[in-house]
Formats: sequence, C-alpha cells, structure tokens
Amino acid sequence: MKRKICVVTGTRAEYGLFYPILKKIQKSEKLQLQLVVTTMHLAPQFGYTLRQIEEDGFKIDETVENLLCADTKSSVAKSTGMATLLLSDVYRRLQPDSVLLLGDRYETLAAATSALLMNIPIAHIHGGEITEGAVDEQIRHAITKMSHLHFTATETFRQRLIRMGENPAKVFTVGAPGLDNILSLPLPSKEELEESLQWHFGEKTVLFTYHPVTLSSVDTSKEIHDILLALERTGYSVLFTYANADEGGHIINEAIEKFCHMNPEKYKVVKNLGQKRYLAAMKYADILVGNTSSGIIEAASFKKPVVNIGDRQRGRLRNDNTIDCKPHEVEQAVTKALSADFLKKCATSTNVYGDGHASERIVEILEKADLSTVKSFYEPEYRL
Repeated sequence: MKRKICVVTGTRAEYGLFYPILKKIQKSEKLQLQLVVTTMHLAPQFGYTLRQIEEDGFKIDETVENLLCADTKSSVAKSTGMATLLLSDVYRRLQPDSVLLLGDRYETLAAATSALLMNIPIAHIHGGEITEGAVDEQIRHAITKMSHLHFTATETFRQRLIRMGENPAKVFTVGAPGLDNILSLPLPSKEELEESLQWHFGEKTVLFTYHPVTLSSVDTSKEIHDILLALERTGYSVLFTYANADEGGHIINEAIEKFCHMNPEKYKVVKNLGQKRYLAAMKYADILVGNTSSGIIEAASFKKPVVNIGDRQRGRLRNDNTIDCKPHEVEQAVTKALSADFLKKCATSTNVYGDGHASERIVEILEKADLSTVKSFYEPEYRL
C-alpha cells in the first residue's frame, strides 16, 4: 500500500517551491499525494491561484477557506485559528500517513498544530533558517519542534536544528527545492513573457517583490512610498508582484497599483505571475529588488544581482550576489548592484543553497523513512 503524503499549501510562492516535489510524489510507486489548498490560493485579491494548481495537473483533494480580508494582526490570528479548526476535519477525512509542510507562514503553523494534536507525523522543509525581521522566524522554529523529519537547505541549517534538540538521524541536508525548478521547468522566452504580460521590458528592468515586515513598528505606507520614489529615480522599468496576506500587505499592494497607474508603459503589476513566468522574469530582468526569500535563495542561480531591503530576511545565509540596504538607500544600492564590478562578482558566484536536486532527495527519504511519532529531545554529549 502506498504511503499517503498530505501536502498543505497556502501561497503562490510556497506552491512554486513545492512544485517539483509534488511532481515527483505523483510519479512515485511508493507514495500517494494528497493535496490541500488554503488561504491565499482561494482569494481573488491574490489571483485565485487554485486555478494555476489545477492547470499544472494536480488533483486537489481538499480546499480550506480560512483567510479573513481585514489587514490586521487579529485577522491573521483568526485566520490561523480557522485553518487549525478546518484542517482537523480534513486530516480526519484523508487519514494521511504524514503531513509535508514547507516554510514558516501562519497557515503552515495551523497545519502543523492540527497534525501534531492528531498524532500525524510531520515532515518539514526549510527549517533551521533565520529571518529575524518577521514573525515567520518564531513560526519556523515552532514547526521544527513539532516535526519528525526535517529537510534543510544547507548543512549550516542542519546543524542548527541538531542544536535545537532534533535527532541527527531525522535531519537531512537536501538543498532548496526552488532551485530544482530552474533546472527542470521549460521557461517562456522573453518575447513570450512580454506577450503574456502585455508589457515590454525596458533597457534596464527591475523585478520587485516586497512583503510586510511583521515584527517591525515602521510605517508601512511611508516605507513603500519612499521605496517607490527611489525606484522612480533610477529611471528603470519595474515589474511588480503582489505582497502576501500578512498585516500591511494591502497597503503595499494599493501603493504599487497607484504607482503603476502613473506610467503603465514603464511599470507593470501582476498579482500572480505563476512559477514559470516568475522564474522567466527573474531570468530576463536585470536586477531583483525587494525583501523576498527568492532573491536570497533562487536569484544566485541566474547570476542576478539582488538588492535586499530592510530586516525581513535578516539572519538568512547570503549568496555573493546580494546587497543589503535600508529603504532610504535603495537608489544607491541599485546603482552599486548594476556596476560592472558587482555584475562580475555575480557571474562567478556559486549558489550556497544547493544543486537543483532537492526534490529527488526529499521523495526518496519520504519513501523509506521511519514515520514513528515517538520523538525525544536529542542532547549531544558535551566535553568540559
């Protein structure tokens, strides 16, 4: 009998990282994929990306509508509670052998909490990382302590989980699955991408994604206003994607929409590019700007310079293609990132997050791993 692996996905970005794993689970002779779609995937304001999942050839076993529209901390807490409540019924119906989760969002915490309390073993991807500017930091480590199997992107992160008390035999360095897509997905040409966007890249083009900094007390409205003015001063074309559903996301998205309306030939906003178009945009853009993890992890595989704004990704392991800056330093950082010396540095850099074969390793381990829910704190012997 096949082992039932239940994957819970709540956002377009996380689904893109899951994609190569889902494909390999589908092909496995030992695993059965159960797919549960939640949160932003079901929201029209974020592109109703459930349709993209279906178009990619996946059968969706369950949907969970848990996202409240209000843009507040309490709405995030309530959305988490709603997901926890509804997912318990989903797990009862599906009876999975394991729940596979990725990352550190609040609906992922809900998925882990329900699975833990229902004695379902959890396998977690991308544990051990640090992003000190967002509540994701605490969520990620909380999910680690609930999980039974761990798939880390680097050996540094594996060792961090072991120091957190996780059994080394249950922690595997596999690489970042997002890199697998760069090797395996057929990307549209620049002309095909432009046609689908109904928009043309400029002489220099920025790919921009910026999410709320959930542990910060800064004025999100002022911060995004200052960043947009800095982008305008560069004179470059900008392709924008939407912020996520965290507190402050609506403020960012509304500011971007108004900004693009001023000059639609130069600026374009897309709620959801989808995985192929997003990677293609990363390939054809001259630079990535924002505070998304894709700039930190995937962009190095395209040898692209990245300007990472603010503290959202503070603590995450950097590649050589990244320049960190404050919001008021964006213009200077972009100039430096596109300088001949820095572009040469990017061209010779190696991505520390892996080789593009993470999904193969993850599926092979899921096929063979002991899924016992008995878990004890691992404490290595110390020498005084």
